[in-house]
Amino acid sequence: MKVEFINPFLSSMLNVMSTMAQMELIPEKPKLKKDKVSMGDVSGLIGMVSPETKGSLSITFDEPLALATMKGMVGEAPDKINEEITDLVGEITNMVTGGAKRMLSEKGAEFDMATPVVVSGKNHSLHHKSKGPVVVIALRGEQGKAYIEFSFDD
Repeated sequence: MKVEFINPFLSSMLNVMSTMAQMELIPEKPKLKKDKVSMGDVSGLIGMVSPETKGSLSITFDEPLALATMKGMVGEAPDKINEEITDLVGEITNMVTGGAKRMLSEKGAEFDMATPVVVSGKNHSLHHKSKGPVVVIALRGEQGKAYIEFSFDD
């Protein structure tokens, strides 16, 4: 998987969290993910297709970080994951993918995006729609972690 393809998504995620939720997240080292079980409590998963490849991206939040993100963005948050939080995660997934799409299109790489699907619950599964490996980058914040996963056909 090409780093030049991953970096715009990572950069967009850090930018969205910083500007929209006033949160700084610190990326950890990328790792290969071996199973389909999510590493957090609520995930947005979006498919992408370009003439060169197809793949998907997911953004998963630990519950405390998801709640703190909503509080940072709108000033209040529920006590646990609910429909408002799942809508927020879907919207963040859209914003991150849209930001990355803009950066990649400036470099000549175009792709189409699907509508994100949001899944929540402890140990929920994420099914990436590609044949390639799944790379996960943990993003550490004061209230917990977020995880951004990428998978593209080779």
